[in-house]
Amino acid sequence: MRKESSTNALNEKLLNDSCGMANALSVLGGRWKPAILCRLVHGKMRYSDLKNSIVNVSERMLIAQLRELEKDQVIRRIVHPVVPPKVEYELTELGKTMKPLLKAMSDWGNMHRRSTEPEFEPAHNDCVLT
Repeated sequence: MRKESSTNALNEKLLNDSCGMANALSVLGGRWKPAILCRLVHGKMRYSDLKNSIVNVSERMLIAQLRELEKDQVIRRIVHPVVPPKVEYELTELGKTMKPLLKAMSDWGNMHRRSTEPEFEPAHNDCVLT
């Protein structure tokens, strides 16, 4: 956490307000956000399924990243009033517009790995966008 009035926060806001790429990277940035978005591109997911599908993510980090994506209006949290509680996440209409961007980033990342790591083999849990 940092103060909104800190020089660092003000510089980040200025950059995000003046540069579309910086703004996009601000929304997408974070260790687990790409993995979350990759899974939600394929449809709505329950919290527990999302958690189980992302290897090594802690509950604390997953919740934090989900909250940030929700704040940025990229995903929607749906709470079903049942016992036990059922929570699902899905892309918003704005979030769905990111699919071509996510695919392009995934394709470029895989191409880059192949060119820098000739023996690269995709992991079983790699993000696959079609």
